[in-house]
Amino acid sequence: MIPFFLIDFIFPFKPKVQYATQITAQDGTLLHAFLSKDDKWRLYTNISEITPLLQKALIHKEDQYFYYHPGINPFAMLRAAGRNIFMGRRTSGASTITMQVVRLLEPEKRTYLNKFIESFRAIQLELHYSKEEILQLYLNLVPYGGNIEGIKAASLLYFGKPPQLLSLAEITALTIVPNRPSSLRPGTRNEALTRARNLWLTRFEEDNLFDKNTIRDAMNEPLVVKRLIAPKQAPHLALRLKQEFPDQPVIRSNIKVQVQHQIEEQVKNYVNRLQTMNIHNAAVMVINNETMAVEAYVGSADFNNPFDGGQVDGIRAIRSPGSTLKPLLYATAFDKGIITPKTILNDVPSNFSGYEPENFDQHFNGQVTTEFALANSLNIPAVKILKEVSTPVLIDKLKKANFQTIRKQAKDLGLSMILGGCGVTLEELTRLFAAFSNEGDLKPLRYTSEMVSPKKGEALVSKEATFLLNNILTQVTRPDLPTNFDNTYHLPRIAWKTGTSYGKRDAWSIGYNRRYTVGVWVGNFSGEGVPELSGANTATPLLFSIFNTLDYNSPKGWYQMPANVALRKICAASGDIPGDFCAHQITDYYIIGVSPYHRCQHLKWIFTDPKGKISYCTYCLPEKGYIRKTYPNLAPELIAYYESTKIPYQKLPAHNPSCERVFHEGSPLIVSPNDGSEYFIQTNEPQQIQLSCQTGIDVQEVFWYVNDKLVKRSSPHEAVFISPPVGRVKISCSDDKGRNSDITILVKKI
Repeated sequence: MIPFFLIDFIFPFKPKVQYATQITAQDGTLLHAFLSKDDKWRLYTNISEITPLLQKALIHKEDQYFYYHPGINPFAMLRAAGRNIFMGRRTSGASTITMQVVRLLEPEKRTYLNKFIESFRAIQLELHYSKEEILQLYLNLVPYGGNIEGIKAASLLYFGKPPQLLSLAEITALTIVPNRPSSLRPGTRNEALTRARNLWLTRFEEDNLFDKNTIRDAMNEPLVVKRLIAPKQAPHLALRLKQEFPDQPVIRSNIKVQVQHQIEEQVKNYVNRLQTMNIHNAAVMVINNETMAVEAYVGSADFNNPFDGGQVDGIRAIRSPGSTLKPLLYATAFDKGIITPKTILNDVPSNFSGYEPENFDQHFNGQVTTEFALANSLNIPAVKILKEVSTPVLIDKLKKANFQTIRKQAKDLGLSMILGGCGVTLEELTRLFAAFSNEGDLKPLRYTSEMVSPKKGEALVSKEATFLLNNILTQVTRPDLPTNFDNTYHLPRIAWKTGTSYGKRDAWSIGYNRRYTVGVWVGNFSGEGVPELSGANTATPLLFSIFNTLDYNSPKGWYQMPANVALRKICAASGDIPGDFCAHQITDYYIIGVSPYHRCQHLKWIFTDPKGKISYCTYCLPEKGYIRKTYPNLAPELIAYYESTKIPYQKLPAHNPSCERVFHEGSPLIVSPNDGSEYFIQTNEPQQIQLSCQTGIDVQEVFWYVNDKLVKRSSPHEAVFISPPVGRVKISCSDDKGRNSDITILVKKI
């Protein structure tokens, strides 16, 4: 025995099998199969898939003493040798299942030397592997004609079912094909295969392997077999997982077969209806919020459509997010104590160092609450909040959420990113919204059953901020609610946010409840914009339809208010803590110890004459003959908006003309041109630039200076145009209170 073990040590036998890749669903169903590297349908068969019925029939036919011999059967070898010598030719073999495995692993010519090596290898195999593992290897490698190898591949490609579901008749047919793979090939030699099957069933009956009734039923069973196409479900995910796990024979995904089928069908039918509007594709992702398992993955409307980019994976495609990042911004602002849901924001024309955003509908709403601004996806309030939060802070949040493109673009991103001026994927957005469902905890997505999601994720925003956010995103009185009656009638209880990218190239709708987060993208992979495309009316109907299919009237309930969130009285006019002037008070949620605590100053006391024609400051206040009245304490930008749109508002009386006091605070804000900007003018056709400013409510007149020379006196909200000189130009604006602001621009000729 020592020489054997020495040879075994020097020449070890380590089988290496190149299996085809299988992608299975959560329940083990085969979703997708790929050819092996040597172009074989060689599907790995697990021991659990080898049923007792299959094992019993196979061993009885191929090697009745399989569980008793050490890899070779000496008695069978002697019997076969005697017959061959007596007949003068090879009439029967003595190969055990173990020897057949060796031959399948290392095919060689049939010589006596190779037979000896094969026998030695068989003993080696028995030494290092269990009988179950050897039987498993045999069933994985046995040929079934063409490029089909292994019982699982044969079962799926000939009978359309896994080995566990094979009947005795089907098992018997498959056990005899390897002996004559050409003459008994299923699908082309069915009659011959049926006769051979029945012959072996008769032998089984004679050997009392199965009872007579079972044998008779098997013999009467028609042989319905034809070459089928390998499963090709969830193709985008399958290709992705194969790329990520190239050497893994079986990749167990978390896809739920029924959910995947339903959503694939919904997406396909929905896009078919949209094609008349020149909209050709959509992508959907479904995440189970409790486990973070990806239960549906639809990368396009039709993978097999080459004309509309069907093979593009829309879940990983980089697109503009439109307004879908706003919830993260608002939640961050809640956490930083900048706003509460009913904080008043000014939705008016604004200039951010040359950046002048507009709302989607190109209208402005004046003073609005934070929750109205988010629910209605207003752009100007979002940009103002981002400016206060700061772009680097939001970028860091997105980096933390693993937004890869934003990580690369970080140094080039500005305020426009909150309106879609960056790149994201549907996968990143859907995972982000799943964090909102999980009280701000960001967890990794689980594509396979081997991936383990931590019970506690990484805190992206606080649970208090997500509670405030969820309340806002659940509102149904908002413009991104689809106008279609069927959708509104069957409105699921979810929180959702829509987005439409610049040029109407991408329509987004991401929604969530306690159980699921669903991300929907609709558009064209070519990047072609469509005038009718919008997140509300293009993507959200599909989102609602999926939720009604997936989790209609969810029993999981809704989000509970955290202990650190409470209600307080605030002034309806400002959203701040009520002051002396706040007659109209409402309640608002706030985060204890975090949310801002500002006393309301939406009104202020002003001293005027009895007729309200002249106002006085404390410097020029007369000893008698004056009264005290309240006037709105409006921001300059809001005054400018009221003036430009002719909206009436209560104006301050002109300041006492006899007063000699010079004011220092509240100087005019020059909004055009931008400080430090460069302007290029043509020599033969000089252009004019506009001068405009924002002032306090008490200013009646402003004075414009260019290089310290007066060029124009005007009302505060009147547009003034000048032809600037070439070179560095100083522009000054002074108001009638003596307050002054300066900027500098550079004018060049072209």
